[in-house]
Amino acid sequence: MKLYYSETLNPRKACAVAKYLDSPVEYIPVDLGKGEHLTPAFRALNPNAKVPVLVHAGRTLWESNAIMCYLADQAGSDLWPRDKRQFDVIRWLSWDAKEFLPQAGTLYFEHIIKPRIGLGQPDPTVIETATKGFNRYARVLDDHLGGRRYLVGDTLTVADFAVAITLPYADEARIPLDNFPEIRRWHARLNEYEAWREPFPSVAGR
Repeated sequence: MKLYYSETLNPRKACAVAKYLDSPVEYIPVDLGKGEHLTPAFRALNPNAKVPVLVHAGRTLWESNAIMCYLADQAGSDLWPRDKRQFDVIRWLSWDAKEFLPQAGTLYFEHIIKPRIGLGQPDPTVIETATKGFNRYARVLDDHLGGRRYLVGDTLTVADFAVAITLPYADEARIPLDNFPEIRRWHARLNEYEAWREPFPSVAGR
């Protein structure tokens, strides 16, 4: 397996799952700053010119959620359940992509990515809108997590890896978690996993 990645949000999902499962993955870093994702060779792997991308057994797969599920399936792991919990996992993956991640991801972009790649100062109007949206959907998540160990049942699934992906950056991205104790408790549980805390491979000379 070859996993093309950068040290950003969506690749973090795939790398965390691969490390958790000890998947036999060859990690291939893609330097977004140098435009390596825009080359014809990379676009041949993913016409969207985005990471992550997984190449395995003649199959090329993009979209981080699909890659997480594929890795879990290949490993025979319950991260991707084989019973009716699968529908709940899909529900949370869909909710995150449509509702939660766009809000938290905007704060991540404004406060972390823009300064990193020289796109100027954070936009206060964009931040205000994203913060309001985050608070709205974080309340849904916080309420759901009350009395639960994980998002779906009592076991870790790819849904946890997806929905929590912005939380390691909460302080730097100024994601407001103070009013959401269940989210903080849940994330503390995820932090017990080394694969969650340190998902990216070590790169010589870095």
